[in-house]
Amino acid sequence: MSQLQCRNITISYEKDIIVQDLSFVAEAGDYISIVGENGTGKSSLLKAILGLIHIKFGEIRFGEGLKRENIGYLSQQNPMQKDFPASVFEVVLSGCLNSLGFFPFFRVKEKNKAKENLEKLGMTSLLHQSFADLSGGQKQRVLLARALCATDKIIFLDEPVTGLDPVAIKDLYELIQKLNKEMKITIVMVTHDLENAVRYSDKILCLRKEDYFFGAVDKFLKSEYGKDVKA
Repeated sequence: MSQLQCRNITISYEKDIIVQDLSFVAEAGDYISIVGENGTGKSSLLKAILGLIHIKFGEIRFGEGLKRENIGYLSQQNPMQKDFPASVFEVVLSGCLNSLGFFPFFRVKEKNKAKENLEKLGMTSLLHQSFADLSGGQKQRVLLARALCATDKIIFLDEPVTGLDPVAIKDLYELIQKLNKEMKITIVMVTHDLENAVRYSDKILCLRKEDYFFGAVDKFLKSEYGKDVKA
């Protein structure tokens, strides 16, 4: 069953069309990598689905009881995020904000959920550490745990391996694969890393300025879009 349907959506900034007439579906359990050159609207697409920017035309629909506020989101890191003055536990706990409703304080339920997700990602020993003092790979693990506090259905990731060393990159990809295969969480990830996109994903959404491809990895590799990728 589909969790997300984008139908003929167009995204623009002022007079510039960024994404035009795009349609794709994310089924429960999918691992979709969104690839393409700079300026083709990859990050804008995620932000539009999250409601952070408006679409000009088209329709975005959610299924399986999914709502926007239940989507886990790991955004591109900026310098302020990297030096965020909070403990690991506080950062992860903030992922529960949308579940509070009108209640102004975190309850035992939310605190236990944060601890459980840290344990799932092997970060319990860093519970009281300063987020700013962690390595790049550790920070991404913590932010994934934060995303898990918002959802058990689907996570969006925007360039999650940028700036990481090769060992941390491999570790993060294997962790994301674990979330997808073992925890059955749908993954939708923007990436420039084509080789690993092909290695780990089951579907590819390749954006170009004039058109796009959406389909299974094997079909992508046989198409003109993926012919130069080393599988």
